[in-house]
Amino acid sequence: MLSPLHASLPSNAGVLLIAAISGRALAAAARRAGYRPFVADLFCDTDTVALAERAERLKGDLRSGIDGAQLIPTLRALAGEEQPVAVVLGSGFERRPELVDEIGNQFPLAGNRGSTIRRVKDPQALSDDCAALGIPHPEFQWEAPPDPRNWVAKTVGAAGGQHVKQADATGPCTAGRYFQRFIPGKSISALFVADGKHAQIVGFSRQWTSPAPTAPYRYGGAVRIRRFDRRETTMIEGWLSGLTDRAGLLGLCSADFIRSEDGFWLVEVNPRPGATLDIFDSPKARLMDLHLNATRGNAWYCLPRFTDSMASMIAYAADPIPYFPALDWPDWTADHQSEGTSLAAGDPVCTVFARGPSAVATQRMLEKQAKQLKSLWEGTRR
Repeated sequence: MLSPLHASLPSNAGVLLIAAISGRALAAAARRAGYRPFVADLFCDTDTVALAERAERLKGDLRSGIDGAQLIPTLRALAGEEQPVAVVLGSGFERRPELVDEIGNQFPLAGNRGSTIRRVKDPQALSDDCAALGIPHPEFQWEAPPDPRNWVAKTVGAAGGQHVKQADATGPCTAGRYFQRFIPGKSISALFVADGKHAQIVGFSRQWTSPAPTAPYRYGGAVRIRRFDRRETTMIEGWLSGLTDRAGLLGLCSADFIRSEDGFWLVEVNPRPGATLDIFDSPKARLMDLHLNATRGNAWYCLPRFTDSMASMIAYAADPIPYFPALDWPDWTADHQSEGTSLAAGDPVCTVFARGPSAVATQRMLEKQAKQLKSLWEGTRR
């Protein structure tokens, strides 16, 4: 499929192949950095198709993930006669590091190889690295704990919070599941860029959940924090540099922390551009360039400075929507559903954005806009 926006960049601009569960944010970042995005994802949302010069839908779904059997043929067909500058991977590959290596054997890969992904997503390896570096990290174990109410159960390599359950509600532990001690506090995420040896923090965000009956820790949204304590920033940057050196992290990554009464606890590392890319990337802060330069081993970068706050959140369908209506989408939305799409209860409908002078004010504005949007699509259906 060709996008009506494909003429906005010269034909000799570099091609970036993008593969992810949802590739819209990466495609937007590629456009801002002057690249021609060729996107393969699960949805081919209308605005993803508009941003991409070429777009193909991958086989798979949110619950089972990307179908690896057709991934390489799809990327080859998508590239055609073009020679891409690089392949950039988004969410969906943490559980399939072998696919990452297959892609890296076929195309120039901008990001982490399978060995690095395995290391930071393996609970035992991450726990060992944190212990060696003196990074506070919640206790984990493979067997069901005797005090399950103080623990959560997670799936190795999963993302988005859908997989996180209360330990007392999980039943027997299955393959790929583990238990992590629950740490009460606020969820803070650090977006950082790594060159294999050192890490530099791009910015911090505060995250929140959007609980569902079967997914109490489902990802809700994030708001960019305009100011962050310098001493804490230096401390966390030192931790992330230590992990980068041990694991060989490359490019844009994120680290999720819990800020408790006792300080910061590292919960997990996401070895890819993540859900907060939208609220940090801009024409003045072209993070795709940052990502590509870092994966080439460049040691220093011109990091952006943020003078305001920005937030994003996922709007989910509370009930099944057999036929999604045609909408005149507001400018502060993205990841638009196509007319006629069938959605199950709990499926994401779109992403909502807001910008403001502070994190608190911006989050309030965001929640107000999300309610307006829900009324819009429900009213149109009626």
